[in-house]
Amino acid sequence: MPYILDENIIRDIRESNDIVDVITEYITLKHAGANFIGLCPFHNEKTPSFSVSPSKQIYHCFGCGEGGDVISFIMKYTNLDFIEAVKLLANRVNITIDEKEANVDLKTKKDKEIATNINKEVARYFHNNLLNDRSALDYLYNRGLKEKTIRAYGIGYSRDSWDDVLSFLLNRGYSLEQIEKSGLVVKHSDGNRYYDRFRGRIMFPIIDTRGRVIGFGGRTTGNAQPKYLNSPDTSAFSKGNNLYGLNIAKKYCRNKIILVEGYMDVISLYQHGINYCVASLGTALTPNQSKLLKRYSNDIYICYDSDNAGLNAASRALDILKEEKIEAKVILLPEGKDPDEFVKENGMDRFQYFLNNAYNYLDFKILFYKKRYNLNTLEGKIDFTKEISNMLKEVESPIERDAYINKVSLETNISIEAIKEEIKQKGQINSSIKDKYINNNYRNTNKYNILPVKYNLEPGHLMAEKNLLNFLIKDKKIYNHIKGRFLPSDFLDQVYRRVAEIIFDAYDNEEEIHLDRIIAYFEGEELEKLKEVINLEDDFDEDEKVKAADDYIKKINYYELKIQKNDIKEQIANIQNNKDSFKGDVEKLIRELCLKIIEIDKELKLHQ
Repeated sequence: MPYILDENIIRDIRESNDIVDVITEYITLKHAGANFIGLCPFHNEKTPSFSVSPSKQIYHCFGCGEGGDVISFIMKYTNLDFIEAVKLLANRVNITIDEKEANVDLKTKKDKEIATNINKEVARYFHNNLLNDRSALDYLYNRGLKEKTIRAYGIGYSRDSWDDVLSFLLNRGYSLEQIEKSGLVVKHSDGNRYYDRFRGRIMFPIIDTRGRVIGFGGRTTGNAQPKYLNSPDTSAFSKGNNLYGLNIAKKYCRNKIILVEGYMDVISLYQHGINYCVASLGTALTPNQSKLLKRYSNDIYICYDSDNAGLNAASRALDILKEEKIEAKVILLPEGKDPDEFVKENGMDRFQYFLNNAYNYLDFKILFYKKRYNLNTLEGKIDFTKEISNMLKEVESPIERDAYINKVSLETNISIEAIKEEIKQKGQINSSIKDKYINNNYRNTNKYNILPVKYNLEPGHLMAEKNLLNFLIKDKKIYNHIKGRFLPSDFLDQVYRRVAEIIFDAYDNEEEIHLDRIIAYFEGEELEKLKEVINLEDDFDEDEKVKAADDYIKKINYYELKIQKNDIKEQIANIQNNKDSFKGDVEKLIRELCLKIIEIDKELKLHQ
């Protein structure tokens, strides 16, 4: 749902906020010739490498590469989106913004607003219940929580009653329909009655990064099952799109974020001085939560329970974070302990030791697969080596790769040469157009940075991508229709792909689409290209648009298959011309590549 700000207003706001004045409100700058310098707020450094130019009205860090104008500084430093950053700067210089909404689904927006208002009132109600219930307070005090911590997280208590919250909200003037939609009550199976979802539980309000109460988690104080109960998905809340505690952690996460499993893990670590912890709301980490984490830090530490379930969850979380190009680490506590228990029993110094000695991706995977496979058997050694070799083929540094090859060899007594050959064959066979030309784009730390186009795409291919992107910008229904079968990475045009990433991020997180924010990432020819997409008109009705989107995807897939086929042909020619440089069964490798071409030809016929 696009929000539009007048470009002239944005320019006035940018020009009215001197970049030196703004940045000195956040960090210390010193005059150095024509510029100002200071310690970079975006990475740790002892020698100033952060430069601000008053004449050009830009900043740049020569240490980490961050740079931009006054708006991008506010976005990065305060973790605001484009519209929010512009509003902050407008308020600073008393400029009034005329904000226009386009195609806003008013009913959805109203439902969400009512749900968050209900949640806000109930959160206060639960909190007051707790403060006036000695047994519930004692339960938390006995677990080591202090009053300051209880207030910081707004912890509350739901009375052990079937209709306490229901009666409270009805008396506040809300309808049964509105209360049911909030997820706080459940309709009885007889269809005529409602009862409270949360009864006799310690309540943890879930607050988004804008300070809105969007849902709740409840923990039983007795033996009731389930032990933890979350709000269902509502117009205001989606478990897979939010993180508990991020509203607090975002203020302190300049260097790192620790990802834990439970509410009490977050709260206990906060009370012991670690205020940059979040939890994934009782679910395995989702791709959307991974994207949300990346907005605030690239240094993520996973600290799950150290039992088998926790290790499995940590392994999956590492892979999901890796998809976002986040090289996360895993904090491994002694077996049988969760962060809450460990820090209470051992203190912060001991926890800091395990934090400082966290395992990187490959070290953890080696440990993880050593537990999975029996290295006392030949079969276990082979399976273990194949698993790790599959990861090592992606390691770009020859030094790092060799170090891990030696490590695997020591663990298994398999020769270094054999492991290298395994890695080489996996790399040759698994190489594809996506690996070589698409996934490389995500290595750039600036998520929406524009890279040059790798191909001279055919006109029909470009037009299909342009039309599909136009649909996605203007109609969320198209996104819902193609979600799961078409990704931003399926756009081969670099500009279109970056726009799609922003759009998918927004839709995934139930956020409005801000055209101004998208435009801000582009300039010159790329900006003109984006404007062409935005200005496209269509005369399709709803059903026709869905069919047209399917046709565009079919056409895009057709052209991508042609490129894949040509790429494999080049690989075959390269192998035939350089047979001496390939070890192993070269003819077998060529046969496998030829089989790939046959499979692609079959798919091409389906897409014609």
